Amino acid sequence: MNNLIVICQSGGKFSTASDGSLSYVGGDAHAISVSRETKFDELRLEIADMWKYGTDSMTIKYFLPNNKRTLITISSDKDVQRFLDFHGNSGTVDVFVIKNESSTALAAVTPSTTEATPVPPRKRSTRKRVIQQEYPLNVTPVAQAPAPAFLASASASASENAGGFNSLAPVPTEVQSVGQMKRVKLWENCITGLHQQFNNVREVRDAFRKYSIAQGFTIKFKKNDSMRVSAKCSVDGCPWRIFASRLSTTHLFRIKRLNEIHTCGAGTSTDSHPRASKKVVEGIVKEKLRDSPNVKPKEIANQIQQEFGIELRYSQVRRWMEAATEEIQGSYKEAYNQLPWLCEKIVETNPGTAVSLNTREDLSFHRLFIAFHASLHGFQSGCRPLLFLDTMSLQSKYQSELLTAAAVDGNYGIFPVAFAIVDVVNDDNWHWFLVQLKTALPTFQPITFVADRQMGLRQSISVVFENSYHAYCLRYLSEELKRDLKGPCIHEIIGVIVGHLYDAAYAPTLDAFRKCIESIKSISPEAYDWILQSDPENWANSLFHGARYNHITSGIAESFYSWLTELAALPIIKIIETIRHKLMELIYTRKVESDQWLTRLTPSVEDKLQKEILKAQSLQVMFSPTNTFEVQDFLGAVNVVNIDAWDCSCREWQLNGFPCLHAVAVLQHIGRDVYDYCSKYYTTEAFRLTYSESIKPVPTVDKPVLGESSEVQVNPSPLRRVSGSPKKRRIRSRGVVKRPLHCSKCKGEGHNKVSCSVVS
Repeated sequence: MNNLIVICQSGGKFSTASDGSLSYVGGDAHAISVSRETKFDELRLEIADMWKYGTDSMTIKYFLPNNKRTLITISSDKDVQRFLDFHGNSGTVDVFVIKNESSTALAAVTPSTTEATPVPPRKRSTRKRVIQQEYPLNVTPVAQAPAPAFLASASASASENAGGFNSLAPVPTEVQSVGQMKRVKLWENCITGLHQQFNNVREVRDAFRKYSIAQGFTIKFKKNDSMRVSAKCSVDGCPWRIFASRLSTTHLFRIKRLNEIHTCGAGTSTDSHPRASKKVVEGIVKEKLRDSPNVKPKEIANQIQQEFGIELRYSQVRRWMEAATEEIQGSYKEAYNQLPWLCEKIVETNPGTAVSLNTREDLSFHRLFIAFHASLHGFQSGCRPLLFLDTMSLQSKYQSELLTAAAVDGNYGIFPVAFAIVDVVNDDNWHWFLVQLKTALPTFQPITFVADRQMGLRQSISVVFENSYHAYCLRYLSEELKRDLKGPCIHEIIGVIVGHLYDAAYAPTLDAFRKCIESIKSISPEAYDWILQSDPENWANSLFHGARYNHITSGIAESFYSWLTELAALPIIKIIETIRHKLMELIYTRKVESDQWLTRLTPSVEDKLQKEILKAQSLQVMFSPTNTFEVQDFLGAVNVVNIDAWDCSCREWQLNGFPCLHAVAVLQHIGRDVYDYCSKYYTTEAFRLTYSESIKPVPTVDKPVLGESSEVQVNPSPLRRVSGSPKKRRIRSRGVVKRPLHCSKCKGEGHNKVSCSVVS
């Protein structure tokens, strides 16, 4: 491969388009050459030297081919090689260098500086001036050393303020450190001069407000609509003016006129006290939420107080976060109505994909099943006939649960096969899920399912998948045992009992199983009786008739879907798209990795087999004219191996799918190849077949924009009930006098400022 030209960009920001794709705006760019011999430390050092960054204070990211939604991090030599694998056929590729210490600080504030004219520095003076205060934010003082406080910028248009908060009397707020002043100082670059461009009208308004805060004056909007924004200094007679308008046929805005002269002393006073308006602080909340989607309202309130000295109420921050989340992620309600379009697009771009969407009679969402063609093909071509069924709750204000069916590839990696989003987990939805899975997997080969025995699956599996097997998940079984056991001091011995339960499940022979449960009997006869009644033939290796390859729990899919519990609530469209993106990346990455393998078996199985070969050197094989051999270890214990039946009396060969140490000793003794007696599912060829098909991107350029007048096809499922018992109204005791109301306007008692009759 020739050297790859890498264009390194830094100092700009990411913006999200309507289709969810990311674009990088502004900043500087440098070009370097990267080859296969380039190490990560060399790459990091060269990039850091471009912008004089510290090597530990920056992060290097890039996009996958044809995927502008997900940023991939380069943090090791292996990541560099993957980066070259992904973009080996490209002439050039962009990487984005994000400075860690400022990546979360006003990432969305500084607009593009294309064709911008720098603002000349102003001279400082000691002259004070009076600032007009319009729509200030209610903040409370912070007990620190006196420092300049934030003051309010001018009000926006009436249409923009509609539905906003009531005006509150301003209270000065202290800035707590020099670092906070530096943060505000960054806002001075929000306006750089004529011809500066912005992505949309919100960026224009935001830049105007923050610039006025940094320069120490208030602005008044003269025009403020979707096509043009003009503002002036709020001090009468001051000539400062600015005007920006939308470029035709685009959403971009450009500054067309700018008079930077102030006669009011703005930006020249060392004691000027700019105030932060509600709109500005709301923008700060939005920026922090964009940088850290999982942040809590209290955390944001604390950060704003520490960084800017502004103390906010929890309810304020929560309302702003809810509005910002819907603006960033999209409407939760509209996302449900877009499901029919998404299902159609998935089938159109990925032929062979199984999709089924059901609604209830009132058009509320009921359930959605998706199994991509690449996943179905991979399972049937290279995976063991073993499926793990599990469920997890989704972070959403509407009732939604995730049902998953996952397999294991030849290298013991998780391989998602199908998933469904349902409004509630019950027997009916699980049965429907299995019916859809059976339709998508028209195979006559028996399948072993590992799942909880209490999820309504015991009957459904046997009815839908005939001649298949149901292995109980031992994790759920042990939790059930803990709930059912009663008696004194049971909490002190339950851990020991569960440990013996796992030993009994893993025991390969019937004698070993009996020893384990006898140990449980000596500790708790009640637990012993419970275990014997829990259908051991469905969870113990020594009694199970199917092939589950020594897997005893169903939570294997959690490693792939765990991100769902780590992220904040997402609209249902975003959940499905994120799952698809992660599946695309998983299949592509493992396909590229397997191309480098040189062994006949996958690396994990190759390592396990080599350990068995090493242990087999101390065994003694008794010669036999038939295909059945006796193998004796150094303690004198004898195991019988039948190489034609791929059988050993220790049962490890049958359970794992590759020869145990006794079988290895026999095969080497008679001169046969050990690799010929390994399951075909462990071969590198089968692994590559598993990941031979890819998931195709789903374009969203024609994604419908639904409004209130749009026809409703799917309504959201019912709202999720808040956990815990409902709050009760406290009944006051007789004689207890309720605290009287106080008016903050006239300071009188018996009413508040809303019902106050005093004319302001």
